[in-house]
Amino acid sequence: MLFEIIKLLITLFWGARKFKKMPRMSVTLIAEEKKKLGNDHYKAQHYQSALKLYNDAISLCPDMAAFYGNRSACYMMLSNYNNALQDARTAIRLDPKFEKAYVRVVKCCIAMGDITGAEQAVKSVMEFDPTCASIKVEVEQLQQLRKLETTIKSNYEANSYRNVVYYLDNALKFSPGCSKYRLLKAECLAFLGRCEEAVDIAVTMMKIDSSSADAIYVRGLCLYYTDALEKGILHFERALQLDPDHAKAKEMRSKCKTLKDMKENGNVLFKSGRFREAQAVYTEALKIDELNKEINSKLYYNRALVNSKIGSLRDAIADCTRVLEINGHYLKALLLRARCYNDLEKYEECVADYESALNMQKTSEIKKLLRDAKTALKRSKRKDYYKILGITRSSTDDEIKKAYRKKAMVHHPDRHANSSPEERKAEEIKFKEVGEAYAILSDQYKKSRYDNGQDVDEYESEVDPNQMFKTFFQFTNGGSNGRTGTFNFEF
Repeated sequence: MLFEIIKLLITLFWGARKFKKMPRMSVTLIAEEKKKLGNDHYKAQHYQSALKLYNDAISLCPDMAAFYGNRSACYMMLSNYNNALQDARTAIRLDPKFEKAYVRVVKCCIAMGDITGAEQAVKSVMEFDPTCASIKVEVEQLQQLRKLETTIKSNYEANSYRNVVYYLDNALKFSPGCSKYRLLKAECLAFLGRCEEAVDIAVTMMKIDSSSADAIYVRGLCLYYTDALEKGILHFERALQLDPDHAKAKEMRSKCKTLKDMKENGNVLFKSGRFREAQAVYTEALKIDELNKEINSKLYYNRALVNSKIGSLRDAIADCTRVLEINGHYLKALLLRARCYNDLEKYEECVADYESALNMQKTSEIKKLLRDAKTALKRSKRKDYYKILGITRSSTDDEIKKAYRKKAMVHHPDRHANSSPEERKAEEIKFKEVGEAYAILSDQYKKSRYDNGQDVDEYESEVDPNQMFKTFFQFTNGGSNGRTGTFNFEF
């Protein structure tokens, strides 16, 4: 039956259009039917279909406040809060006593984060009905939003960006259409190094409004924090073209240019061998923005290289450690730190770094470095026979003998017969070590194995220091009093 009525009305409508004398009553009836159909689609959650029907109804009767009110509700369900707000205000203009339209204004303003607008709309509703219960929830949301904005502001000023993101997420539950909250969240995410998330938000907002200076500023911030300084500068300049008073864009453009110039200057000085000057420039550059981890990791690495060149190995290690704290996969920094540890004879740390490097990149070069480091570590854990005798690896056989003679006489137990038990024990140990050292270094085969890092423990257990001492002086002195096999050495 309804279908037949609509069909009849449509026939009348087109007939009237043809003859340019459609009755006003018929137009209104058609518009009402469109609205009713729209309501049916709305209830079935077919919002796009409902929107089309409301559009048709408004095109037929553009002065009906209720039609705009219904379309406003439909826009809200489609998260199009701007159009919803516009329709609600149009409905109020057509019917200043349309209470539902005021309620929708409140809802839209909250959804868009316009607290002042929402509060004004609440005031208008209360003028109609001081006991209005339909906006009770919205009034509570407004109070919570006010508190959240105060908390967000204080945390932002304190650079507590994680907290800002947390409270903004809560605010966005009330105000999902607030571009200000979304872009502030994106800015804080960029400060926290979560640039991919920040870019997603900025790009989405730029698609909605390509002239948004705030969105372009955030996009530039993400480029800056990913070491795309040239592109970052271009975005900050674009934001300033759209809004010449954009203070954040001005600050970041200046910071971006300064950092870019200092980084390039430091690299030029390093390549020209002016290491001290390069070190000073890198140090100053690191003071510009502690949040820019991408660039700072490179600056720390460059300064570590400089420190290694000028012999400040511990400073180089400290800089490499800072790099790896920022980016644990920075292979160059790991290899440089390993090399510095090796030069400082900190072989355990050196081996650990080369093992980590090999896990990142399995190359023959790193494998060789690791083998060498392990050999050096093994060697470092053995007794340093050269040090015990007070000689170097290049010492001749005669120098080795002279060194043994001297050390053996110094530490021989008979020389310390009148010392305390503790002192005698210490000297006995040193005397034994001197004998071991001479037993290894005076034998070319054993010495070669020792120098190559091979095990010599089996030789150490064979050494009798007293017998070694007797044999040495017997053969070097030809025996005491010319009697072979008799030893009688006096200190």
